[in-house]
Amino acid sequence: MNKLKYVFASLFFLFAAVTMAQQEVKKERQSGHLNQNKFKQLHEEFATPNTYRSASGAPGPDYYQQQADYKMDIELDDENAKIYGTETITYTNNSPDDLTFLWLQLDQNVRAKDSKSPLRDGQSVPLADQVNTFVDTYLSEPFDGGFNIEYVRDDKGKPLPYTINQTMMRIDLPQTLNSKGQVSFSIKWWYNIPDHTISRARSGYEYFPEDGNRAYVIAQFFPRMAVYSDIEGWQNHQFWGNGEFALPFGNYEVNITVPADHILDGTGELQNMKEVYSKEMISRYQQAKKSYDKPVLIVTQAEAEAAEKGFSAKKKTWKLKAENVRDFGFATSRKFIYDMQAVKIGSKDVMAISMYPKEGNPLWEEYSTKAVAHTLRSFSSHTFDYPYPKAISVHAKNQGMEYPMICWNYGRPNEDGTYSDRVKYGMISVIIHEVGHNFFPMIVNSDERQWGWMDEGLDTFLQYVAEQEFGEAYPEAIAPNSKYPSGRGEPSKIVHYMAGDQSTISPIMSNPENVYQLGNNAYGKPATALNILRETVMGRELFDHAFKTYAKRWMFKHPSPEDFFRTMEDASAVDLDWFWRAWFYTTDYVDIGVKEVKKYFVSDKPTKKMKEYMAARNIKLEDLRPLVFLAEEGSEDHDPNLIGKSASENSQSLQEYMMDNLTAEERAKVKEPKYFYEVTFEKPGGIPMPLIVEYTYADGSQENITYPAEIWRMNDQEVSRVIASEKELTGIVVDPKAETADIDVTNNSWPIKETKSDFDMFKEKIDGK
Repeated sequence: MNKLKYVFASLFFLFAAVTMAQQEVKKERQSGHLNQNKFKQLHEEFATPNTYRSASGAPGPDYYQQQADYKMDIELDDENAKIYGTETITYTNNSPDDLTFLWLQLDQNVRAKDSKSPLRDGQSVPLADQVNTFVDTYLSEPFDGGFNIEYVRDDKGKPLPYTINQTMMRIDLPQTLNSKGQVSFSIKWWYNIPDHTISRARSGYEYFPEDGNRAYVIAQFFPRMAVYSDIEGWQNHQFWGNGEFALPFGNYEVNITVPADHILDGTGELQNMKEVYSKEMISRYQQAKKSYDKPVLIVTQAEAEAAEKGFSAKKKTWKLKAENVRDFGFATSRKFIYDMQAVKIGSKDVMAISMYPKEGNPLWEEYSTKAVAHTLRSFSSHTFDYPYPKAISVHAKNQGMEYPMICWNYGRPNEDGTYSDRVKYGMISVIIHEVGHNFFPMIVNSDERQWGWMDEGLDTFLQYVAEQEFGEAYPEAIAPNSKYPSGRGEPSKIVHYMAGDQSTISPIMSNPENVYQLGNNAYGKPATALNILRETVMGRELFDHAFKTYAKRWMFKHPSPEDFFRTMEDASAVDLDWFWRAWFYTTDYVDIGVKEVKKYFVSDKPTKKMKEYMAARNIKLEDLRPLVFLAEEGSEDHDPNLIGKSASENSQSLQEYMMDNLTAEERAKVKEPKYFYEVTFEKPGGIPMPLIVEYTYADGSQENITYPAEIWRMNDQEVSRVIASEKELTGIVVDPKAETADIDVTNNSWPIKETKSDFDMFKEKIDGK
């Protein structure tokens, strides 16, 4: 802004401020109030920094986390769909506290006959329901699920007392587990495996009546240690079904016995390949380790179809070992086709793997492993190099679920092998999402039970980024001249939700069990918020550095929401308290528009309004410093003598008058504006956002200005800007590229654009026929 523009703008706002102050004096005194400014710091909401978690958002010098190591022997009874196991847990107390009891999670108990989970929500008669859901809900006996605990013993084989409270089990220790101490104990258990296609279980089997086989995706299948941390001690919040998991890291040695004709894979590295792979499979595996451009079939479709008919009575034991993981899952079936390829991540090779029945082809052989490999590359580039040796995508009808190194994904063609774009993109997207969960929360190990958005939202955000990059990397996979059709992440995709009924919307900072629309709350809105933060508020360079800093700081650790918020600011020097407060702590929405535009003229002579202003205060014009005066077009202060396009036309002496009161250096910089406008922007929505404005002038030229979000810090309702221009202003559009998730664009333009109602558009369509 040149010197002359600065003088005009400063003078105008000075007069406005003085006038407002005079009006305030006349008002009746009001009582005080709390600081409701959207830009106040988040100190009231945040915990005080300490030696465990620093004010920067990084782990503190005394940060600790517990370790739980497992040795398990598992057997799957395919004929009866049961699973049996014994496990030995070695628990290391790295906390400064002495512990007298331990808490374990029994997630399968959510399906026990006496589970309270089905009783916690209200019900109403549906207008319609799927047949299998209706039968399962109202006409069937409850599934007999849940853990059957046969014993809990100490390392000497003596029984340990325990108490089961729904999905949690407390083990009372005969001796206190001191800080830095270690304890070992064993548990024997079994349970009935549910059909996940009926019960919507995260783990279970799908039955294929055509060939009598089951395909198993097994997880949460063993009693697992709960987290003990500096934030809340034991995290023993019950598993009701929506809130997922909080788990400590540890090392696993797992032996899994299944029918001999099954193909199995899971978390960790296979320890006995020669015992469970055929020679042909081993040869193909060696080829896959060198294949970086396409997958190699380890088990072909013809071989899987032959195995479907076998039903071997013999058994095989697959031995898997994993280090520094927070959980364990596996998949097994004689129906599985099995393919792999190598992916270069940093200096390491990672195996991208897919397991799927023939019912998944031809879609899965074409895109599954390709999507796995792409996800590893994309997520690694935005966070840290993927540290595990493999990532597996398993086909499971109607499923999307994640565990370390393995995940279940939907996407099934029609019986004749055809599939729609919707099915194809849906499958690619869910694979990207579930494989991406290896980063959040399997490695950056947030508490999903309390904060669903910390894994789902961050993962969905990076899923959006990876999807767009997938379209660039594999243009043949998408429609010509288009981009990948992401379902979440773009601002426009969250508008309907944020504009919805406030009685069914919860803040992002809510427990997953207590929200109405979990998909929008934990996935869509936080992903969109982060996308807007990256593209519009911070810019990619600052955002990407800060986001990567957070990921690296907290990989293999347990971050809290505050650790994320603080790190993003710490690594970027951008004050984002207003953003976190508005987007994460409230259900406010974005709505910013143009309220009015006023045109002004300039003179070296005081207007009538200015004369009245000075007279009321006994101010003489000669007592003031040299001034210029502005009059609104069409107002009572508008002197007809001021009509004109330029300052020189307004008054012969005006230009000379102004120049006489500027230094030579200032005179050299002066550009003489012909038009002066006061543009007032309004903000009916509660969320302050950068004010993105496109100005159009009479000659067709355009100017784009982004005012920072801080422009709203003094007035949360409206704000004005003065435009001094050599060209006539003819149009204004707020948020021209729809970057901010503005829920109402009818107020985004000046002059106001007429919008047709749905009825008018329908009528025009009918009339046009």
